[in-house]
Amino acid sequence: MNTIKNIADFTGRWFALLVLGGAVLGLLLPGATAPLTPYIPLLLGVIMFGMGLTMSPADFTVVARHPWAALLGVLAQYTVMPLLGWGIAHLLGLPPMLTVGMILVGAAPGGTASNVIVYLARGDVALSVAMTSVSTLLAPLLTPLLVLGLAGSTLPVDAGDLFLSILQIVLGPVVAGILLRMVAPGLVDRLLPAMPLVSVTGIVVVVAGIVGANAGAVLGTGLLLALAVVLHNGLGLGLGYLIGAVGRVPESARRTTAIEVGMQNSGLAVALATAHFSPLAALPGALFSVWHNMSGSALATYWARRAPEDEPVPPP
Repeated sequence: MNTIKNIADFTGRWFALLVLGGAVLGLLLPGATAPLTPYIPLLLGVIMFGMGLTMSPADFTVVARHPWAALLGVLAQYTVMPLLGWGIAHLLGLPPMLTVGMILVGAAPGGTASNVIVYLARGDVALSVAMTSVSTLLAPLLTPLLVLGLAGSTLPVDAGDLFLSILQIVLGPVVAGILLRMVAPGLVDRLLPAMPLVSVTGIVVVVAGIVGANAGAVLGTGLLLALAVVLHNGLGLGLGYLIGAVGRVPESARRTTAIEVGMQNSGLAVALATAHFSPLAALPGALFSVWHNMSGSALATYWARRAPEDEPVPPP
């Protein structure tokens, strides 16, 4: 078990580079990686089950203690990012399938790695967990409605099918993980050290599969789509922090809001795009998965050296 934990710790530390390696592998070996795409919903379900194992009903008590900060963050999550995805795609003139992919990324809930990034950035970890949990539970309702509203004029969107997919891929596994933790905490405590390894492996495989299935599109529209993804993530991080500042939440909560808004559950966007549109629509989510982990890690490194204004000063 110690060996597994050491490997899991290694993958956690080098998460961003491993995901980038998955993208490179997809480009170099498209024939071997493209057949992985049918397994994306299953892989994401396993990742969300692992996320559920780390959650408990106590995580939601933070919403009662800090309702304004939590509400502000979740509202920003489901307004800023979907509108940015739609606006950037149209500004850069992306094809319809890539536009839908950008909207799917924006309409997804908070990213599964955001809690770790918030911890490294000296943000409010309890608030981060609460915001990720609430946005994930709201996803079956809000994600299909946002995609229908923003992409319905571009392509036919079946909000009912999207709702069912999110129930199967996200809500069901998360609730199952929470329930298992409640009824068998000892078993879960033994499983938790290995979960980072499972999550990272799943995301690397997802990225490799999507990039492999779209190797030609990556080479053809790579720079333009990369610009769109970088703008989407960067503006999300910046506007998230600005919204926290305008809302007068503490500095640690501003950092949390920035990261929660800027980092998306791009794996869900990939799974939904693959199941309901095409592998091409999943490409923005795959590239977002690579980039937001790199930018989030860089931002956390910057903030880690600067204590938030509201952080208690340690005694001498």
